[in-house]
Amino acid sequence: MEYLLIEKIDGIGVITINRPDVLNAMNAGVVTELSTAVSDFIQDDEVGVIILTGSGEKAFVAGADIKAMQQMDSNDALDFGKAGQEMTLIIENSPKPVIAAVNGFALGGGCEIALACHIRIASENAVFGQPEVLLGIIPGWGGTQRLPKIVGTGIANELIITGNHISADEAHRIGLVNHVVAQDELLDSCKEIGKIILKNGPKAIAISLQCIYESFNKSIQDGLAVEVDAFAKLFSTDEAKEGMTAFVEKRKANFRF
Repeated sequence: MEYLLIEKIDGIGVITINRPDVLNAMNAGVVTELSTAVSDFIQDDEVGVIILTGSGEKAFVAGADIKAMQQMDSNDALDFGKAGQEMTLIIENSPKPVIAAVNGFALGGGCEIALACHIRIASENAVFGQPEVLLGIIPGWGGTQRLPKIVGTGIANELIITGNHISADEAHRIGLVNHVVAQDELLDSCKEIGKIILKNGPKAIAISLQCIYESFNKSIQDGLAVEVDAFAKLFSTDEAKEGMTAFVEKRKANFRF
């Protein structure tokens, strides 16, 4: 694969998003490859647990590729949003536990990928956020749907409409992550949890996850449809054009024209 590193270690499949030069930002190619890689591990009888992480020490996934998004119209954004949502649903609906090893920035789409995982372990330098409003858009890969269910509506409201970033410790305090560990212990910590899980019955694990998410996701399809439609429509607004242009030009956006 062009954008991912794939390995299997003692029943654990490790997927590393490998674009460290752009902080592992997601483009359409990465979305397609990640969907395929997770699906392949789901079908692989030698794998019982999946770990997702990012290459380097700075980022898990720092978000979507803004330069690529800047060129999108509403139709392009709809396709990109739906592809990202399908990717997160593949992760979330996996009968094999998916652990996010969050090493650094998990912003925008990166945070949404982590939200879709069943367990989230963060390094001490991890940073979380849904900063889409700073670009004049909204989360498009499930952030408006999953974040409130994980941390509560009030906290989700604040994170999404302020665009603020939070530290690993704050993410742990609000229940966004399960554990915070030293950066050099992150992958090993995830593997240790994976080894514990592998000791248990795979069918019981799969059914447990299914039962847990049955009510959790009962109306998510409807919610995702509303989200991606709004996400796409915002690409036609002056706010989105200003937000993305300002980001690329490395200046503060002016949304109050």
